[in-house]
Amino acid sequence: MKLSLSSRGNKKEGGKEERLKGRFYSFGIFIISFLLSSLPPFLLSSTAQTLSPQAKVSLITVSPGPELYSSFGHTALWISDPMYGLDRVYNYGTFDFRTGNFYIKFLRGTLPYILSVHSMSAMIYASQEENRSVKEQILNLSAAQKQRIFELLETNYRPENREYRYKFYYDNCSTRPRDMLAKTCGDSLRFLNVVDSTLSYRDWMNRYLTNQTWARMGMNLGIGYPADIQASSWQAMYLPDNVFDEAEKAQLKTADGKETPLVANSLFLFRATTADESNAFLTYLLSPDFFFAVLLVVVFLITRRQRKRRENGFWLDRLLFGFVGVWGWFLVFLWFGTDHGVTTWNPALLFIMPLHIPLIFWVTRQRNPQTIRTYFLLTMVGLVAFFLYAFFQDYLYGFTFFLLTLLFRAFYQYRSASTQIAQTSYVRS
Repeated sequence: MKLSLSSRGNKKEGGKEERLKGRFYSFGIFIISFLLSSLPPFLLSSTAQTLSPQAKVSLITVSPGPELYSSFGHTALWISDPMYGLDRVYNYGTFDFRTGNFYIKFLRGTLPYILSVHSMSAMIYASQEENRSVKEQILNLSAAQKQRIFELLETNYRPENREYRYKFYYDNCSTRPRDMLAKTCGDSLRFLNVVDSTLSYRDWMNRYLTNQTWARMGMNLGIGYPADIQASSWQAMYLPDNVFDEAEKAQLKTADGKETPLVANSLFLFRATTADESNAFLTYLLSPDFFFAVLLVVVFLITRRQRKRRENGFWLDRLLFGFVGVWGWFLVFLWFGTDHGVTTWNPALLFIMPLHIPLIFWVTRQRNPQTIRTYFLLTMVGLVAFFLYAFFQDYLYGFTFFLLTLLFRAFYQYRSASTQIAQTSYVRS
């Protein structure tokens, strides 16, 4: 068959297009092959690579830091394999500041936390910057167990799996590594429960907040009855130091039925320098104890002056109890409007009673001695009840003088109202 001139031209153009396509195709294959050869082996498949016999799995514990968010320390898992250049620290304690409505979600307890992965050098650098010790516990895992925990962590690191709902006591950066170890080893792992199980969640928390006086007061008032439940040794591992202590004594059953320590070796990767001791007197001057002690003295002097002048001075009660009422409604919000899990059934509502807003304004404007006396009597009952609860639970931190201030003022108004009622009754009789 003969082709026309136009047909021959099309054939030539088509051949050129095919050659260009072939060149682009070959170039694309080269680029893809180069990129794939540059990636770490464990990223080349949907499953984690097979670790070499030199692979090491370690539990990493970072000591508490100076900031509130770092006051409890940190736990991570480190998998390293020198044969493949593998160096991956799995950290369950990260979140993204760019998350939409960040502060609202943080306050409500709905902020997603993320499993992140980084190198050990980056972790050491960050710890050195904050002067926080880093301890390593090299785990005595079998080759199969090392592979198992590596695959579990890599699966958890997938974008669809890496987010989780953080719970301060129940699901955090320490409990997750512990749970990964338990899932990896199964019944062969046995913790000896060496951590004190007579303490409550709150007791453990307060041990780490001795230098954070305002935060300790606020957190104790913000959390409710669930924090006062005794934490078993397993539950107390919500704190990194307790995970470290339990792992140090834990036993692992080998394939031949013998028991061996879970931790093969413990060492410091970085040891923090000793910080200079702060001025104890200055620390006290900046504490809530000193602030509320001064407030108590000021209120006492004002009340004494009002008593001499036979004044009710309700403006001071509106100020004090109005302030308390505002914070009381905030505690109600923490109970019903958040998902922290530990802010429910809060006995502090007896102390920081939300109904002071608006009752304090309504009662003081009534000028009815009987109503005033009843109101402040109930207020005193609530204050005393909370004081007894906090006393027996041992968390009277920072707010004792403020509680006494409110109690003193409530007693003053109760007594004044009682005197007016008695005088009125005497006049009528």
